Amino acid sequence: MRILIVDDEKPARDKLRRLLSAEAGIAHIDEAADGIEALARIAADKPDAVLLDIAMPELSGIELAASLPEPAPAIVFVTAWDQYAIQAFDAGAIDYLLKPYDAARLARAVQRLRERLQAPVPVPQALPALPVQQLLVSERGGTRVVPVQEIGWIESADNYVVLHTLSGSPLLRQTLTGLAERLAPAFLRCHRRAAVQLTWIERVVPLDKGDCELVLRGGARVPCSRQYRAAVLERIQSAC
Repeated sequence: MRILIVDDEKPARDKLRRLLSAEAGIAHIDEAADGIEALARIAADKPDAVLLDIAMPELSGIELAASLPEPAPAIVFVTAWDQYAIQAFDAGAIDYLLKPYDAARLARAVQRLRERLQAPVPVPQALPALPVQQLLVSERGGTRVVPVQEIGWIESADNYVVLHTLSGSPLLRQTLTGLAERLAPAFLRCHRRAAVQLTWIERVVPLDKGDCELVLRGGARVPCSRQYRAAVLERIQSAC
């Protein structure tokens, strides 16, 4: 089993590493000092499990767990805060350790990880993927969490996508096609350089040559080319 420890306090990481080293079946232990570093290590090393603090700067443990791509590692929260337990289990946590914990309590959590990781993998059932709830945008000095429900439309800008919200327009390094696929079916393509959140559309204004404009909540006007107009109108009609 490969484990990643994520905690912004080095003594807490040292204690976990020391106790985990005494457990059988753990082949590798790595560390990250914050959520941003953890995301990079998870993507690169693909650990089997993450032991995760909650109260960390820039990106909390709950936000990190909710942002992990599938297939995600198993999560055990290790925290001094008891009020986040419900959110932690909603995020799919295997266990929730309250600091200070002892070796016996950690051993029980590790055993639960073993049982989960050794359980037979169920045959996939063609179920729809859960919709993306938030996007993480790297900015100077930190990372912004942008709830998808606050994004009215997205627009391509070279190697980035502009996330147009009522409070700003942060840039995400992603292709428009890739992001629109991730956000479907809530978002639909309306132009070669734009996609719009269906529930934000308030009015359709016809233009020349079959094009139109989509007027969104807050007054934004988004171009809709004739190539996409019929599909957009059909989706609006079906949503009524």
